[in-house]
Amino acid sequence: MNYVDINSNEYPYLLKMIKDPPPKLYFKKKWNTDIFKETLSVVGSRKMTVYGGNITDNIVSALASAGITIVSGFMYGVDARAHTAAVETGGITIAVMPCGIDTIHPEYQANLYESIIKNNGLIVSEYPGDTPPALWTYPRRNRIIAGLSPILLVVEAGVKSGALITAKIAKKYNKTIYAVPGSLLSSVSMGTNLLIKHGAKIVTNTQDILSEYGRAEQDELFSKKESYGLNKTQVKILQYLEDEPLGIDDIARLAGKKISEIGAELTLLSLKKSLSLNEGKYYLIKVGKNAL
Repeated sequence: MNYVDINSNEYPYLLKMIKDPPPKLYFKKKWNTDIFKETLSVVGSRKMTVYGGNITDNIVSALASAGITIVSGFMYGVDARAHTAAVETGGITIAVMPCGIDTIHPEYQANLYESIIKNNGLIVSEYPGDTPPALWTYPRRNRIIAGLSPILLVVEAGVKSGALITAKIAKKYNKTIYAVPGSLLSSVSMGTNLLIKHGAKIVTNTQDILSEYGRAEQDELFSKKESYGLNKTQVKILQYLEDEPLGIDDIARLAGKKISEIGAELTLLSLKKSLSLNEGKYYLIKVGKNAL
């Protein structure tokens, strides 16, 4: 069984620095110390909203594309979305399990588990083999998620949530904490808004976090590079959706075009994965540095 001992030079340096590092870190896939050089830990609600999913896609895609390794906890919701976004953009991601490395939990995420491994990522845990998860292993796992990165990003979180537990741990470790602001009416934004109130850095664009790693500013959403292949109507539609999600009637009214014409353009944009549809409203997926 593969593992790295805490006394090994290959043991992640940042994790070794926490108060209670695991004596052994079991792993699946080939161990590569390079993927620990620049890491970002991402956590959030299991009850992820469309907004939270889109934010996760955008931030993680930008950072993973820049070569930053994404660390998360493999649970459904924001965790799984973060891993998926990293894999789909060709980036590297590390899944920290609350169980043994040979146990896929939750089981229905077997494809994600395999895709992480196939894309040169890692499955890690302080527990060997097929050790099952238990109530106490989740909060224990959170210290590893916080410990593996200099920065923790909290996308969505309830007032009483595992994501906030991880944030509290990260604060004790003197990590930089970023939180995504959300609606005052959303239960899964109460935790992130509370973090911001008490000193967490607010995320207003992807560059906020990219700058922490000394990365150059990303292109604007509608630069020549990004708008290549989009017609004028499609660009206008994406600009409308920068402000808020809209139904097809509202988009047609703003564009001054027939609903049938807008419907065709929305279909094409959906195929390009530039937007998504939820409960009758279209949400922007691809965003630039000036807006999330």
